[in-house]
Amino acid sequence: MLPLEEVVEKSLASVTTLKPELIPLWESCRRFAAEEMYAQVSLPGFDNSAMDGFAVVSSDLKQASEPTPVTLRCTGVIPAGSTAEHAVSRGTCMKIFTGSPIPAGADAVIMQEYCQTNESGKSVDCTDQVKPWENIRMTGEDVREGERVLAKGQLINAGAIGLLAATGHHEIKVGRRPKVALVATGSELEEAPQELAPGKIYDSNRTMLASMISSINGIPKRYPIVRDDLRETCSVLESAFAENDIVLTSGGVSVGDHDHVKPAIKELGGTVGLWKVAIKPGKPFVLGQVNGRPLFGLPGNPASALVTYQLMVRPSLLKMQGATECRLAKRAGILSESFTNKGDRRHFVRVAINPLGQVSSSGGQRSHMLRSLANANALLDLPPESHLTKGESVEVLIIED
Repeated sequence: MLPLEEVVEKSLASVTTLKPELIPLWESCRRFAAEEMYAQVSLPGFDNSAMDGFAVVSSDLKQASEPTPVTLRCTGVIPAGSTAEHAVSRGTCMKIFTGSPIPAGADAVIMQEYCQTNESGKSVDCTDQVKPWENIRMTGEDVREGERVLAKGQLINAGAIGLLAATGHHEIKVGRRPKVALVATGSELEEAPQELAPGKIYDSNRTMLASMISSINGIPKRYPIVRDDLRETCSVLESAFAENDIVLTSGGVSVGDHDHVKPAIKELGGTVGLWKVAIKPGKPFVLGQVNGRPLFGLPGNPASALVTYQLMVRPSLLKMQGATECRLAKRAGILSESFTNKGDRRHFVRVAINPLGQVSSSGGQRSHMLRSLANANALLDLPPESHLTKGESVEVLIIED
């Protein structure tokens, strides 16, 4: 059996980064930057007020207090979006609003709570002292013009979009979304909402996989269920390879008489590797290629399909988009119960980690069990022949964020 890390590296090596595309900035959330992005302007772009108040010369207010206010002559008003027509000099001030440019001569802003304007608005009594540059946002204190604001391969979040917009950008080049074919094999499978005949089960893997693929920008395309027939398998896979960047199958990857994925790849002139991966669930895994396009063959059991997708397929889909970080995020937690692995393979236990960091089993761990998948938001990597006790510190892999 191959170690998981070796299979992941082989999977990553089987894919290449897709050609990027240019899209409007507002559409780029959760996509990956395909180039470095630099500020076209500084933030702030000019010295401006952090408060509503009055722009002053700070030394004028050295003696100001509630019992002994200092009176300044108000020479104008600076609304946001405009500039002062003249400078502030000793003994004068100008009314200013949050975001308004600081007028020449002023080196501080006193908050309006400490000011009392007379009826004419021509003079202001100030009852507090201010330090030089107090309540002033300085030019470029956040971002300097020409400074890098987004790295290539970085995940774009809403905050990054705000930063890019504020520094003069309206579009961005991002990694293209991979088109992913979803093929489920098995004569026992049926499509909901059709009634089930004896011995039949509803297919769940294509729907489950499609949701996970969509959550990381992939474009899933579900193909009709493939019966256990080599000719039918070849026909569907031929279409899937022609119409997509990557093919993802579930079922038919073992070595039984009715497992036709591997023979079909060879019939189509492709290459294929079938490995036993040293993990539970999800030991059988196929990595094939036809005309330069990869196929990942997952086991048919739902838990096996989810775990192998998260560990071995998801990183490749992210790499195709140019993502810098392709692995699952980790989170520290404390076990709420004990866990034991008596087997010789690493067991990726479906667990739930709550906001307090407490980790517990999400339910039954057999590979056909779906209830535990619904309750899980993480995987606990349990080494072979190991025992972890309640209260022990662990790290879990987050599969729902």
